[in-house]
Amino acid sequence: MSSQAKIPVTIVTGFLGSGKTTLLRHILENADGRRIAVIVNEFGELGIDGDILRGCGIGCDEYGVEQAGQLYELSNGCLCCTVQEEFYPVMRELIERRGDIDHILIETSGLALPKPLVQAFHWPEIKNACTVDAVVTLVDVPAAAAGQFAANPQAVDEQRRADPNLDHESPLHELFEDQLMAADLVVLSKTDLVAPAAVEQVTALVREELPAQVKVIASDKGRLDLELILGLSSASEETIHLRESHHDHEEGEEHDHDLFDSVVVKLPRVDRERLLASLQALVEGHAIYRVKGFVALPGKPMRLVVHGVGQRFDSYFDRRWNADETPSTHLVLIGQALDAALLQDALQAAVVEG
Repeated sequence: MSSQAKIPVTIVTGFLGSGKTTLLRHILENADGRRIAVIVNEFGELGIDGDILRGCGIGCDEYGVEQAGQLYELSNGCLCCTVQEEFYPVMRELIERRGDIDHILIETSGLALPKPLVQAFHWPEIKNACTVDAVVTLVDVPAAAAGQFAANPQAVDEQRRADPNLDHESPLHELFEDQLMAADLVVLSKTDLVAPAAVEQVTALVREELPAQVKVIASDKGRLDLELILGLSSASEETIHLRESHHDHEEGEEHDHDLFDSVVVKLPRVDRERLLASLQALVEGHAIYRVKGFVALPGKPMRLVVHGVGQRFDSYFDRRWNADETPSTHLVLIGQALDAALLQDALQAAVVEG
């Protein structure tokens, strides 16, 4: 890369559990020699997404030794509100290493507003060295087909729904629209989990929110031709001011993080089926939108990764526990009006004694 060439930056956004980390894993595993730096921004407890991405080689050399500067984890939960404190210093460091980087991927928190982040690329030091190649917004097709992002969806904001005098749109609905508003490309994820009619339904729903020039493509388990995602040359920072969002007029205000809770549950080894059954029961009775984490199982040398979106759960073994690790279970639950003690007690039933 010449010293004058701008580093292309792809911002991957989408609500909790839409498949952002899966898509990033696919890009990294099929990078074909591209030197890619990754910035991961998580809501709540830090480390789940970053650790999953390390499993596909990012940030490690062939001997498993971490290389400084390839994977950055930002902890404050929402880049749109921590641009100056967290994002700017990381970008400065990457710009200093621009000769070693072909592309930057940013995975936003599922609760992030993309627009303020894109606008940060107008800052002189960033603008001179980087450009937003594209904002890629992921849409969870099963969740969207089930009405999770409709105005006032079921099981969202129960207090407001209980009061007929309050007629507010749900925060999920606003986030969904704002993430679509910023998109240069929309990826429909998890299409393998629904019938073709549901994909058509969600495509029509999404199309209502998008300008005609924004493409909508389908993805199965995050697999896509990288030529469809990278190298779009959208220069999104030049047009983002033309795209209206729900939060444009909240000058100086953070958007409503306090509407969402993040609870960390730590346990020793657990029984897999009891744990999944307990999680299933919890999401049926509480406004839990996302579950993710690592699980230690008795007699298993491998670490189990658990993902949950709504009432759908997926799990797979990603790697062996390291020699310097004590196998343990670490789960993050994100939702609204969550009682940490209640969740901890409910999941305690899955613990295997001894």
